[in-house]
Amino acid sequence: MITVYSAPNITLLSIFRSILEGHGIKCRVKNEFISAGIGDLPPIECWPQLCVEENDLSEARRLLAEALTADNEAAGTWRCETCGEDIDWQFALCWKCGKGSATAE
Repeated sequence: MITVYSAPNITLLSIFRSILEGHGIKCRVKNEFISAGIGDLPPIECWPQLCVEENDLSEARRLLAEALTADNEAAGTWRCETCGEDIDWQFALCWKCGKGSATAE
C-alpha cells in the first residue's frame, strides 16, 4: 500500500478515509497508535498515514485534491422539500422540521 495522505492528527485523516471508502477505495491507516513515540522519533514520522492500493492511487489523489480545494461557499444552500426552508449547505437535516430531503439552490 502507498501513502496518499498524512496529517498530524487522526481526525482529518478519518474524514479523508471516509471520502475514499465512500467511493469504493479500500484504505489502511498506518501509524495510528504511534504517537507515544514522539520525542524519541521525529514528530512527522509519527503522523498517521492514509494508505491505498497502487491501482487506486490516482483516483484517491484526485478525490483528496477535490476535497482539499472544495469551495464550500459555492455549495450554497438547499431547500427542504417538506417545509420549504432554505438550509446552509453543511447541514444534512432541516433545522425547522428535521427532515433530510433537499433540492439544490
